[in-house]
Amino acid sequence: MIQIMLDDNELKELYLAEVKKKLEGIEFQSILMDSRQLCKMLSLSWPTVEKTFLIDPGFPKLRVGKKWVFNRKEVQAYIDDWSLRNKTKPF
Repeated sequence: MIQIMLDDNELKELYLAEVKKKLEGIEFQSILMDSRQLCKMLSLSWPTVEKTFLIDPGFPKLRVGKKWVFNRKEVQAYIDDWSLRNKTKPF
């Protein structure tokens, strides 16, 4: 006979960790993001995003009413290119 013993607390921790990973994946896969999500993605404050990126006409942005929305894939491509261009600039 095989007997299996489970630790409820450890099982709960594993479950919650997997749920958190799944939720983060769902948020990351969404096509559009708002300004709060953009700031989180870039790890920058909104004023820094405004003065660094929003003034650039090439930055992928869309104004819907009073709200800015951003295409996640386009922003990622722009940031990849931007970081390569600015990597070689001296401070």
